[in-house]
Amino acid sequence: MNRRVVHTRGGPPAEVLTVVEEPDPTAPERGQVLVRTTAFTVHPGDLQAIEAYPGTAAQPVPAGVEATGVVEAIGPGTRVAPGVEVGGRVTVFLHPGAWARWIVADADLVVAVPDELSDEVAAQMMVNPLTAVMLRREAQEHLAFGYDGFLVQTAAGSSVGRLVTGVCRFHNLPLVDVVRSDRGAAVLRERFPDVPVVSTEHPGWTDEVRKVVGGRPVSVAFDPIGGKLAESLLDLLAPGGKLVGYGQIAEEPISVHASTLLHKSLTLRGRNVVGWWLSEASAERRASDAATAKQIALGLTDLFDVAAVYGLGELTGAVEHAVRPGKVGTVLVRPW
Repeated sequence: MNRRVVHTRGGPPAEVLTVVEEPDPTAPERGQVLVRTTAFTVHPGDLQAIEAYPGTAAQPVPAGVEATGVVEAIGPGTRVAPGVEVGGRVTVFLHPGAWARWIVADADLVVAVPDELSDEVAAQMMVNPLTAVMLRREAQEHLAFGYDGFLVQTAAGSSVGRLVTGVCRFHNLPLVDVVRSDRGAAVLRERFPDVPVVSTEHPGWTDEVRKVVGGRPVSVAFDPIGGKLAESLLDLLAPGGKLVGYGQIAEEPISVHASTLLHKSLTLRGRNVVGWWLSEASAERRASDAATAKQIALGLTDLFDVAAVYGLGELTGAVEHAVRPGKVGTVLVRPW
């Protein structure tokens, strides 16, 4: 029997998610690939979507969008990406219902996994690297970034934050990392000794950022938190600067007076990797960015930390761990 994670309403994921049994999938049709999953990631974004789900669903809603596994069958006449073959390892993204033992996915969502990558890295190969690619593209749209302007990112100790730091170091882009605690700052400094890290644990942290940049403009800021922290970032930005929000961790809204945006000509932009991948990226762009995601996984493998690995029967523990403060790395689930 196949086992799949589903929910029928929104709410705290630990309370609304359940594992159901269903018949094993039939052979894939044209344009489909049958994958036996070996691991899937529990991303905070997955959990936010579940919590915000409106109303009650008439049928169970499958959870998750990314998983890694082995190809068991390919539908007749199906064109697949290079390296995708029966018996080969793949990662599936963006597939609604990826949290399952078996996935019947559209062929264009299936990407071959390089032999050098473990399942633990392969399970994280798409969402987080693609988010880093999306954010870097946003930063590069600012004329000053990479020449005179600095990038400041919050939640720098997160899985995405560490990849952004790794990408910026590789391309020699000026960056200041911001974390919530002195303990988190110490951990990040040990990993990236050449990157300045500032902790918001102290009230004067914005002054410390200004000291670090030494009079150069803060052109771009990345923030997955929102609320008061985002307001502080808007204050840090130089005239013409851009704040890119890509998460919604804070409960309170971002409160900003129109004069702040107008007088400094600031841009406040929201980005979501799922919406961007589905509605904005062309087939050529998706193929190119998937290749870039692979290169990030191969080149920065040591940044793909795993916080813990759970079995499918331990789903509640996995979900609770995924949002635990101070967590380093991504929570994985083995679907057996």
